[in-house]
Amino acid sequence: MELGAARPVRLAAAARGGANLATSTRLVALLGAASFVFAACGGGGATTAPTTAPTQAPPASVEPTAEPTPESTPLAFKACEVSDTGGIDDKGFNQNAWEGVLLATEEFNLSEPKFLESAAQTDYAKNIQTFIDEGCDIIVTVGFLLGDDTKAAALANTDQKFSIVDYAYDPTIPNVLGIVFAMDEPSFMAGYLAAGMSKTGAVGTFGGINIPPVAVFMDGFVAGVNYYNKQKGTSVRALGWDPVAQQGSFTGDFSDTAKGNAQAAAFIQEGADVIFAVAGPVGLGAMAAVQDANAGGAEVKFIGVDVDQFVSAPEYEDIMLSSVLKRIDNGVKASIGAAVDGSFAGGVLANNLANEGTGLAPFHNFDSAVPADLKTEIDAIKAGIIDGSIVVKDYFAAG
Repeated sequence: MELGAARPVRLAAAARGGANLATSTRLVALLGAASFVFAACGGGGATTAPTTAPTQAPPASVEPTAEPTPESTPLAFKACEVSDTGGIDDKGFNQNAWEGVLLATEEFNLSEPKFLESAAQTDYAKNIQTFIDEGCDIIVTVGFLLGDDTKAAALANTDQKFSIVDYAYDPTIPNVLGIVFAMDEPSFMAGYLAAGMSKTGAVGTFGGINIPPVAVFMDGFVAGVNYYNKQKGTSVRALGWDPVAQQGSFTGDFSDTAKGNAQAAAFIQEGADVIFAVAGPVGLGAMAAVQDANAGGAEVKFIGVDVDQFVSAPEYEDIMLSSVLKRIDNGVKASIGAAVDGSFAGGVLANNLANEGTGLAPFHNFDSAVPADLKTEIDAIKAGIIDGSIVVKDYFAAG
């Protein structure tokens, strides 16, 4: 099989909506890894498709890339990415990981990177093996659902370096670096924001599949609403998720935008006027439902996920209150950098508010609509989470 080089897909400013997480971000041992519930927005689809050769990135998303000068011959080091379902150009999760590969390729002057898109869960192992056979120096697998296949490949190929987004192993595997995110922290801030901006007294959240990487966002969001109610003596309802029972609203996949549209419309019908979707491309359908409702006279806002979707999905900028940022790009870049400089040792790269691996995007068009005191309170919440005076799980239960 002839493998073609993938051209860049760039999120541009969308991938830089939060502060930078330096490449030297500390690698931490997996001690109590459950506190960093492994977060993801990619997932398995039901449709089986044959594995394809490494794919050309969609031309519409390509930005010109400067050719290396003769005196800067690229290092003979190739980074390869196996995406989860949803596509490499999903305006969020997979694309943000690919942006990290591109950032590393540019910063470290590497050979042209490659990617393979997974159309279904049955593609994971085949795509990983393709890149092992290709001789990739590091293989980045993207998503919690790739955890088992990545582990199997790593144990069978101990000289092959891997990094995986949204998964960590206990015990750790020497040739695998798990990149995980405490997404309940910025989601708590988003929940507080949503409650503070709601005029109807109801907000909603839903996910793609009920797995830990998705639920962690929803945990934080509902906890933030509960914290707002406790601080303000209000009773804003959070539809779609119960952090205590770990049950709620899910579309069942990360690809069917029609399901996202229907779920958002149902929330709006129940009175929700702020919606937070943790479902990858499915969220695009939810955004469309919000726009449709607003065209009919509603005033519903949306909170994006993973990247600053005001930038990555500009067709929906009129509804985008903010986004919960997951700096996958910098985590991936850090893992590749460690493989390049020889410091790669496997383990876990843990990202949170404290090390700027997560965050909340700007309010953009809604900046003037967000009250100054609400902004101040959100800043104080961030500080409280970082210093430990606010513990997200303490607010899972309402009341």
